[in-house]
Amino acid sequence: MVLNYLFKKKYRLLKSIHFKYVFEKYYIQTKLELIILGRPNLLGYPRLGISIPKKNIKYAYKRNIIKRLIRETFRLLQHKLIAMDFVVIAKKNSIFLENRNIINILESLWLNYHQ
Repeated sequence: MVLNYLFKKKYRLLKSIHFKYVFEKYYIQTKLELIILGRPNLLGYPRLGISIPKKNIKYAYKRNIIKRLIRETFRLLQHKLIAMDFVVIAKKNSIFLENRNIINILESLWLNYHQ
């Protein structure tokens, strides 16, 4: 079987109602720099939402780098994840990390949601 590693639109949380669904009742995995909230869905595949408030990370280019890293780790591990809606939240101290450290933290957090 050939796995498709694309990050299509169906794998994204796009509407505020989808984010609210996760925020109402969630399972949480946390480190000092990042939080992953998850809630089971009935779709049969995981979906990702990202929340990086401006008050946590002031500069857009830093927020964009973190978003890219979050999407990339999700894209590579999506076939191993259970069917849940995820929201990743970046905290203030995540800007002090190097990219490799952010990737390592995300991978360790995603491990807790493996099938």
